[in-house]
Amino acid sequence: MHISEYLKPTRFIESDAPSIKKTAQLIAGDKKDVPEIAKALFYFIRDEIKYSVYVPKLREQDNKATEVLRRRKGYCVQKAVLLVALARASGIPARLRFADIINFKVPKHILKMRKGDRLFVYHGYAELFIEGKWVKVAPVFNLNICKKHGIIPVEFDGRNDAILPEKDIYGNPYIKYVKDRGSFIDLPLDEIIRERKRLQKVADFYEELMKEKEGCYGN
Repeated sequence: MHISEYLKPTRFIESDAPSIKKTAQLIAGDKKDVPEIAKALFYFIRDEIKYSVYVPKLREQDNKATEVLRRRKGYCVQKAVLLVALARASGIPARLRFADIINFKVPKHILKMRKGDRLFVYHGYAELFIEGKWVKVAPVFNLNICKKHGIIPVEFDGRNDAILPEKDIYGNPYIKYVKDRGSFIDLPLDEIIRERKRLQKVADFYEELMKEKEGCYGN
């Protein structure tokens, strides 16, 4: 696929939407250097878009870049979708990438809901095309979450891979990447839902829990 394809808007990655374009311009400011723009976008997603598992995940609208931006929170896949959209709006080719991971520091209440399962299928992050190469970036957990759970924050210099670390701040096991799911030009939502249901994951449970906690999908 030609690199220019990774600049185009798609069903979920609405890089041509006014709110996405405006936000990308505000974040970039007067920066001209691609790595610096990419770095600014990364930190916006990491720290300004709150990480939460208590968000709707199953409907198309829930996962669109414009909705994630409006909601100002999302889980890993949704944060990656928004980063890819902002990157494309900034003229940086970008795509989604997925992997199955084992998280050794799952909070107890989440682990209980998952019946002790630490495997997360289709963990989502982004790939940005910078200076002739694809760079992996995972702007998942904001600083407050990292401090609370003893996690080393993911830092991005604009040029090199920035993914979840293998160890926490104490040197204990944190993240293990166990299966690469490949790269995608758009969000394969149906595939993700199908695989999670096949493996009896808890996407449906999170959906019901979110509705119970917040009363509606829109807030």
